[in-house]
Amino acid sequence: MAAAELTLSSKTYSSWSLRGWLLCRLAGLKVQEKAIHIDDPANRAELLLLSPSVLVPRLTHEGASVWDTLAIAEYLHELYPGAGMYPDDRIARAHCRSVSGEIHSGFANLRSALPMNLKVRHEKFPIFSGAKPDIERIETIWTECLTRYGGPFLFGARPTVADAMVAPVAQRFLTYAVPLSAPCSAYCDTINNWPPMREWIDASRAEPDEVEELDIEF
Repeated sequence: MAAAELTLSSKTYSSWSLRGWLLCRLAGLKVQEKAIHIDDPANRAELLLLSPSVLVPRLTHEGASVWDTLAIAEYLHELYPGAGMYPDDRIARAHCRSVSGEIHSGFANLRSALPMNLKVRHEKFPIFSGAKPDIERIETIWTECLTRYGGPFLFGARPTVADAMVAPVAQRFLTYAVPLSAPCSAYCDTINNWPPMREWIDASRAEPDEVEELDIEF
């Protein structure tokens, strides 16, 4: 039987690719990575047609083709219910799904004002005023979760789907030196030091330092 395959785009810039990859790691599913090279004209043309809910990331596994990060999360949870992708408690599990869904569907101003770039760190960065409510909402979500479940991850001692969904946000906050409360800043460090996250960051260093700007929201 063919190995599972995960279609990805840039490891430096694509937050959606990162989410899909982290979800596979949470499930313990080994995948072969299939890269869409954004410097190739044909693949660039394809990439420009994508949205976060269409083709990247796409998991191909045992006859199933699953795209969209939340669909991948649910597919993997169904396949590996013992992997702990969601909290065991029903109420916490519903909370985790709600946080993951809000991250998936919202925060457009944050995405456009602070695009993911894992190769840079700014000591100071002007933040578009329209993104500030998004940042405040993220802080509220994180604070509620960390207070309620005790950290260091959003739903306790182990990472869940919600942490995979917000991991690119934590990286954005680190990249652009976004001022945060102490608990939220510590959470960013937790995500940054999460071994799968470190592996992804290390792999991003092998990519070209610059790419032509794409008319797509990563």
